[in-house]
Amino acid sequence: MLPKIEDILVATDLSKNSDNALRFALSMAQANNAKLHVLHVTEPLSQDAVVTMQMFMQDDASRKLAIKNRHESVKQLLKDNQKAFIKTLSAVDRDAYATVSSVELVDGHPAEEILTRARELNCGMIVMGTHEHGTGHTFIGTVVKRVLRRSSVPTLVVPHTT
Repeated sequence: MLPKIEDILVATDLSKNSDNALRFALSMAQANNAKLHVLHVTEPLSQDAVVTMQMFMQDDASRKLAIKNRHESVKQLLKDNQKAFIKTLSAVDRDAYATVSSVELVDGHPAEEILTRARELNCGMIVMGTHEHGTGHTFIGTVVKRVLRRSSVPTLVVPHTT
């Protein structure tokens, strides 16, 4: 029996190549009559950033508000990214965007969160783009390598196109 892909997770870092990966994911979702889930992961603040915040924002409530505002700012960037992406699609291809079932922002370590959400959503495939820079095998990126190593479902890595 051939595998049936009903849900596809596409991870975005909001780069142009993530948009390219989303195009491939839309095509696959449309061809398989699958739902597409777009995910962006915001990494936790580094220890240096936390120390800096503690030095300049001594009030705990102010620090919590700054972290909340950071999350909301990235959420708006994700929303704007999706709107801009839709505008680049032809009228015919915009119909494919209807396969997008969810656009989500989570905080955490990217590879772990991508794998966790793919499992929770019962995704049959993960789609990600490579980095736009670098040479050799490093162009793939640390997050993509970690997902590839640990994924239990097929993972499509879309190369950067110039």
